[in-house]
Amino acid sequence: MSRAPEFLPLSDAAVRAVAGANSRHAALIEDAFGVLLETPGGGVSLSGDARSRNAAKKAVQAIAERADQGLEIGEADVRVAIGQARAGRASTTQGAGGSLPVGRRGQVAPKTPTQAKYIEALAQCELVFGLGPAGTGKTFLAVAHGAGMLLRGAVDRLIVSRPAVEAGERLGFLPGDLTEKVDPYMAPVWEALTDILGAEQLRRRREKGEIEVAPIAFLRGRTLSHAFVIVDEAQNASRAQMKMVLTRLGEGARMAVTGDPTQIDLPNPTDSGLAHAVGLLEGVKGVGVVRFGSEDVVRHPLVERIVRAYDADAAKHGRTV
Repeated sequence: MSRAPEFLPLSDAAVRAVAGANSRHAALIEDAFGVLLETPGGGVSLSGDARSRNAAKKAVQAIAERADQGLEIGEADVRVAIGQARAGRASTTQGAGGSLPVGRRGQVAPKTPTQAKYIEALAQCELVFGLGPAGTGKTFLAVAHGAGMLLRGAVDRLIVSRPAVEAGERLGFLPGDLTEKVDPYMAPVWEALTDILGAEQLRRRREKGEIEVAPIAFLRGRTLSHAFVIVDEAQNASRAQMKMVLTRLGEGARMAVTGDPTQIDLPNPTDSGLAHAVGLLEGVKGVGVVRFGSEDVVRHPLVERIVRAYDADAAKHGRTV
């Protein structure tokens, strides 16, 4: 096979994104495909056998496409592009789900085809279930979508709820007032909201009651109208809790339910309301179900390998957890 270099003309922004700080991104691409990546000016040069160049080219083009749209490129984006190129998939994250123009980040864009499908479902369906392992962006993208709706005035409130203390919600055992009891269990949600909106805007909207984060128990008896509601860690909601929260939807409201069915902390895993609800509602008009896999993990690359190892062990022994 020919080893003649192949030159890909790219914009300056795309070249910088492909190279990365201290050529870190270029090194990841070179290690992944066994190629030599150089930036002689005006583009990228790839040296190696034809098969390796073609695979690396797909990854480079995916990164360049995102960079040309003004999106920030991090190592997670590069790893996802590499994974998709290895699997023989071209970049399909744009055009399907688009990006979410929210807050100080400017745009939150999907990093994988499944994330794009998820964003599309959030835009089209009144109720969306996002299922899959940690690190796939289920909660973050739902929060970004909800924050975007709030900023556009499409909803009056953003409400995020999750089961607390292994779904038992035994908050009385913790010291402090209600906020001090609840906040430790809501930390991942607060972090996502701060990242998207910024601390000051989050504080203002929280004080005005436009953003509410609370355990599932605090939704009982309420009708949630003109709100975007996120139920996070829903695998730890019981069947009764899940029915209760799903029936809170009022006029002009939408809901995203996220969770990992393999990470149930309930004493009786069969009581989990997440898989039960999906089984009942998948295919119902207005309901979308999006399933993420280990290939959608966008945290540390080791997380994907950990998820794959656990999945393989579960399949080997016929377990689901």
